[in-house]
Amino acid sequence: MKRDQSLNTLEWRCYETNTLPSIAYGRKTCSHKFKIQPQEKWCNNYKPFRQVWKAGGKVTRYIGYDFAESRRWMAAKLEDEKYYYEFPLVEWQWTRADCVAAIERAGLPQPGKSACFFCPSSKKPEIRALRTEHPLLFQRALDMEARAMPGLLKVKGLGRTFAWANLDAEEGKPDVAPETQCDYCVDFASTT
Repeated sequence: MKRDQSLNTLEWRCYETNTLPSIAYGRKTCSHKFKIQPQEKWCNNYKPFRQVWKAGGKVTRYIGYDFAESRRWMAAKLEDEKYYYEFPLVEWQWTRADCVAAIERAGLPQPGKSACFFCPSSKKPEIRALRTEHPLLFQRALDMEARAMPGLLKVKGLGRTFAWANLDAEEGKPDVAPETQCDYCVDFASTT
């Protein structure tokens, strides 16, 4: 049976396999599969880019590493067979704080972190904010974690060294009980 492409997401994949995102296990394949590959596919099918490549040229890609991310930009390639890579924030020596200030000066809303709501790289304050500001998304993350728990050996949950459901346990606060699944999760789980 061919799967509905609308369900081809990292969240759906984790539900389907009763696992967590790969970064919880120390790998970064989720970013590659669900961020980089879709961008590559779009670029490969974008007619103006294809015309440049057909003529033997390269397309310029602008990468948003900030100046403080020296570990990333110093190791980055400057070109490959299809692209030239430029790093404007590095060129301008802008840090994340400089970017935030420029966005504020322009009167634009801050874009926030570009991560899944259930990202294992989330910091505890971010997880608590999700729980408070988006309880249904938080519940979906707890449901994902609960489905994966029986198969976890070294990882304790979405927090890697702790389960999101037990987020406040070490501080003497009661655990979050995933006693009820959100409607989305029930519908979502029934498709697997």
